[in-house]
Amino acid sequence: MSDKKIHLKIVTPTEVKIDEKVDMVVMRCVDGAMGILPGHMPLSTALDYGIARIMNKDGERRIAVFGGIAQIKNDELVILTNEASWPEEIDLAQAQQERESASESIRMHVDSLAVQRSQVQLRRSLVAIEVSSYTLVSKTRAEEK
Repeated sequence: MSDKKIHLKIVTPTEVKIDEKVDMVVMRCVDGAMGILPGHMPLSTALDYGIARIMNKDGERRIAVFGGIAQIKNDELVILTNEASWPEEIDLAQAQQERESASESIRMHVDSLAVQRSQVQLRRSLVAIEVSSYTLVSKTRAEEK
């Protein structure tokens, strides 16, 4: 990776989750995944529930981001979200229970609004379950050899 970095900030209403320079970020936007490298054109986008992958030469970290907005400008990426969770902050048992509850609710309801709410809860729980399985920093494949 290049010596040039992106300044990444992920901010929730209660805390700053990360405020540091990174090599690359891949995030889930409402219209698909987007990778951000230094020199990216200025852009604002809406975020979906998903996993943000934060890459540096020493490895990769993943954080669950539950919606929000992202703004890229002058090699700075600011993500504003109501909630973001590192793997160690996720209660796996609770996320699995929420997944089961949402799945059951989808099967039981015929009301489209109730089904949509349950689908959002299901997506949220699946993101949390996936992120909870990652270590805080994972080494790149080249470093593992």
